[in-house]
Amino acid sequence: MQNAVSQPKAGESYLLWFIKIVTGLLIIVILFIHFLVNHYLAPEGLLSHAEVVAYYRNYPIVPIMEGFFLVFVVSHSLIGTRSILLDLNLKKNIMRVIDALLVAIGLVATGYGIWLLFAVINWGA
Repeated sequence: MQNAVSQPKAGESYLLWFIKIVTGLLIIVILFIHFLVNHYLAPEGLLSHAEVVAYYRNYPIVPIMEGFFLVFVVSHSLIGTRSILLDLNLKKNIMRVIDALLVAIGLVATGYGIWLLFAVINWGA
């Protein structure tokens, strides 16, 4: 009988495993808040682009929360992708290249997402 407690895979550090677990939980919390505010409290259940811009400008906590949401989703998805690739039992030098590629993808995706967040906040300003 297998142990039901989640543990890191071979080749996965406890830090990456812990980050994957924590970001997964935080994604659920922020997604719940996002849906509640943006779809249930909004008039007619959906905000227009102009309303989103005004919402971001008037409530600075919202773009901060959305920025964290972006970081959590990118981190969780890339660490999860790495975890799936570990199942292939690739050579260590190939995993190092993949790790570097995943970090680069994460930095580019996060940078672009943060840039878009600021673009929305500054729309028409």
